[in-house]
Amino acid sequence: MFEQTKLSPELIEWDRRIKEWAVGYGLDFFTTIFEVLDWKQMNMVAAYSGFPNRYPHWRFGMEYEQLSKSYSYGLSKIYEMVINNDPCYAYLLYCNKMVDQKMVMAHVLGHCDFFKNNIFFGPTPKNMINQMANHKTRILRYIDKLGFDKVESFIDTCLSIENLIDFQKPFFENRVVRSAPEEEEEVEERDTHRLRVDKDYLESYINPKAFLALQKQRREAALKKEVQFPQNPERDIMGFLLHHAPLARWEYDVLSIIMQEAYYFAPQMQTKIMNEGWASYWHSRIMTEKALTDDEVIDFADNHSGTMTMTAQRLNPYKIGIELFRHIEERWDKGRFGKEYNECDDMVAKKNWDTKQGLGRQKIFEVRKIYNDITFLDEFLTADFCRDYKLFAYTYNPLSNRYEISDRDFAQIKKYLMMSLTNFGQPIISIVDANYSNRGEFLLRHTHEGVDLDIQYARATLENLYKIWKRPVLIETTVNNHIKIHKYEGHEHKILDSKEGI
Repeated sequence: MFEQTKLSPELIEWDRRIKEWAVGYGLDFFTTIFEVLDWKQMNMVAAYSGFPNRYPHWRFGMEYEQLSKSYSYGLSKIYEMVINNDPCYAYLLYCNKMVDQKMVMAHVLGHCDFFKNNIFFGPTPKNMINQMANHKTRILRYIDKLGFDKVESFIDTCLSIENLIDFQKPFFENRVVRSAPEEEEEVEERDTHRLRVDKDYLESYINPKAFLALQKQRREAALKKEVQFPQNPERDIMGFLLHHAPLARWEYDVLSIIMQEAYYFAPQMQTKIMNEGWASYWHSRIMTEKALTDDEVIDFADNHSGTMTMTAQRLNPYKIGIELFRHIEERWDKGRFGKEYNECDDMVAKKNWDTKQGLGRQKIFEVRKIYNDITFLDEFLTADFCRDYKLFAYTYNPLSNRYEISDRDFAQIKKYLMMSLTNFGQPIISIVDANYSNRGEFLLRHTHEGVDLDIQYARATLENLYKIWKRPVLIETTVNNHIKIHKYEGHEHKILDSKEGI
């Protein structure tokens, strides 16, 4: 796609040396290919989420325009970009100093190790760069056949619900759950309505086989109407629509493309803090212990500190991640874990606790493999860590026009962090009935876990779901401890009281 992307001889040498050092530290990564891009090319690739080929859509152009202006005005600059693929492709910015290029290479190798070894990336395809190009070809074919506006409009609709997926689904794709079968005699007795017969010899006349078969058919039809579909709430609303909505063949294909890409990017959202923290940990270690020259120390310190900056308004995943990995390494090196340490109530003894177990490096590699952000913070975010790194809960004060500390309590701080990470701070939505009131209406339910439903967004989502389902769409939510149902019928929005038995 681009010309003049090859590395210079100097960068090739640093690439080789940094990879050798990374392997020496125990990192295990896919083959990693670096390319050099100028700022326009870098912004173009970044607008496509790191992929050089994606289907055409206005949001990519909007993202490119924003990135370009931000770079032109000196507000931001992209230092590194890497694709979860085998081989991994990573991009270096042409105008960066050599110290920046080395730092980016080391950082990228941390990412590539994480992509290869963290279990949440296990189900993702490792040839996504080819799949993205294939998606582009298929969508361009539909554009040529149906027109750009029609296809783009449907892509808009699909993108508006790309977060309505089940992030755990890839781990249970092949799981089939069946209820235990009933005995044939019991099913026959329950399902078939027989007329009362006083004499056994009249049974074949009063309840002939044809009559019993007809009664059974009617009973089965009635039961089908009564069974809720799906039988259990499902989080994967996109997948449900893909299999059950009245879609044209091209609509089915486009929706499947958007859904595949949503599931591909899901692990990166689930492990943002860990992934960036792990990459930052290793670029810091490789640079300070191996790659830095004397004249690069100040520039590296300046860039590294800028990356780690955290303010009251923004939780920096780089900073939280790297410090938490360092904290875990120190704890396991000094033996600050287990029953004896946890039950020690001598604060001086705990502060000076050091059994010299030296298990820190082993532990952080284990953590990198089996945790995501929620389990990572839930397991390892301690009161000591919050105190040492001054983690507080903040709220915006409109009177002072600034963010102020609202809570210093560890339990509350951890609760706020966990809430912000649960479903990425978005409302938890499930499909509970695709044949609501036996009229083919699409009923969703908002499970309230601390995140309210934004009515404006909810209404826009109902409208887009209606375009796909082509029948009324409803969502049940809780407002002031009362259950309300928002309904869209294709022309207007209604608010209904919940009925019993939903």
